Amino acid sequence: MSVKRPLEGMVVLDFSQFLAGPLAGLKLADLGARVIKIENPKNGDLCRYLYLSDTEIGGVNSLFQAINRNKESFCANMKDANDREKLMKLVSEADIVLQNFRPGVIERLGFDYESLRKLNPDLVYGSVSGYGNKGPWVSRPGQDLLAQSLSGLTWLSGNDDMPPTPMGLAVADMLAGNSLVQGILAALIKRERGHGGSHVETSLLEVLVDFQFEVLTTYLNNGHKKPQRSKINNAHAYLSAPYGIYKTADSFIAIAMGPVDKLGEMISAPDVAKFTDNKTWFSQRDEIKQLIQQTLALNTTAHWMEIFSANDVWASEVYDWEALLDSDAFHELEMLQKLEHEDIENLMTTRLPIRLDGEVLKSPKAAPLLGEHTVAISNEFGL
Repeated sequence: MSVKRPLEGMVVLDFSQFLAGPLAGLKLADLGARVIKIENPKNGDLCRYLYLSDTEIGGVNSLFQAINRNKESFCANMKDANDREKLMKLVSEADIVLQNFRPGVIERLGFDYESLRKLNPDLVYGSVSGYGNKGPWVSRPGQDLLAQSLSGLTWLSGNDDMPPTPMGLAVADMLAGNSLVQGILAALIKRERGHGGSHVETSLLEVLVDFQFEVLTTYLNNGHKKPQRSKINNAHAYLSAPYGIYKTADSFIAIAMGPVDKLGEMISAPDVAKFTDNKTWFSQRDEIKQLIQQTLALNTTAHWMEIFSANDVWASEVYDWEALLDSDAFHELEMLQKLEHEDIENLMTTRLPIRLDGEVLKSPKAAPLLGEHTVAISNEFGL
C-alpha cells in the first residue's frame, strides 16, 4: 500500500517563477499538496522558455519539467478585474500561497500577505526575494549568480590563484526554495495548533549567509582573518592538508581529513611522512599537497583506494554522472523516476530526496501545459 503523503488535501497557489519559489512548490507537491501554478495567459512562467543548454527534448523544456512537474496550471491576468476576482476566490480556498516577485510588486498588485490574510486569516504565505524587503539592495535583480557574488561565497571555491569562483549550480535558488519549505511546514504546525496563518519570508542572500554559517562564524571570531584558499587542490579554505582532490595515473581521488604523516607512510612518501607536527598541516598545506599529488600521480585510483580502504582512510573515487548512474549504490537509492508525458516516452528526472515510513515518494506527473487546468479548476471552484 502506498504511504499517505502528509500534505494531502492542502491547496497551494504558486504565483512564483523561475526556480526558488517553484522549487518550494515542487517539494510541497511531492509531499502530497495540490499545487496550482498561476500563470499569465500570454506567456506563462518565463522558465518555460529558458534552457540549460542549446538542445531541447522533443520540443519539451526539460528544465521546466524538472521544476514544475506534479503541478497544475491555471491562467489568469493579475491585473484583469475578472481574473482577479477568480484568483481571490481561489485564495479563500487555499492553504498556502507562494510568490517571488521583487519587493513592492506583489503589493501593487494587491496579492501581498496583508491583503490576502483579510480574506483568509489561516493562510500560510511564503515569499522569496533577492536581498530582503528593505535596505539599499532591495531593487537589485534577485538572480543566483549575483547573489552568490555579493555573499562572499565565491571566494571559497577554486584555488588561491583563481578569480572568485561561483558554484556550478543555482545554489542560492535551491537553498531558498528548501528553506522556504521548512518555514512553511513550521507555520502549518503553528496553524494546526490554533494560532492562525503566517508570512514566511527568506531571500537568496539570507540563505547564502546561512549556508556559510560554519566558516563565517570562524571569521567573526578570529579577528576577521580573510579565508585563504589553498593554491594546490583547494576544496575548503579553512581545512588543512590533505583535504582535496588529487590526480592519479588514470583519474582522480578525493581525500578528506586525516593525519598527514600517517598518510605519507601509507603511500610510501617520506617527504610527506616527515610532517609530524599537525600545526604545519595548515601553515604548509600547499607544500604538503604538492608532495602528495606527485606521489598519487604515479599509480591508479584503484591502487590507492585499495590501500586507503584497508587503512580506513577517508578517501573516495571521483565520479562523473555516467559513473554515478552506473553504480549499484545509486541504483539502490531509486533516485530517478520517469514522468508520464504524452510526447516524450522516457522523460526522466529525480525524485523527492526523502523516504516516508520506508517508502520513496515518487510523483510521475509531468509539468502542465500553459493553462492546461484552467477550465477544470474554474468549474471545480465555481469561478
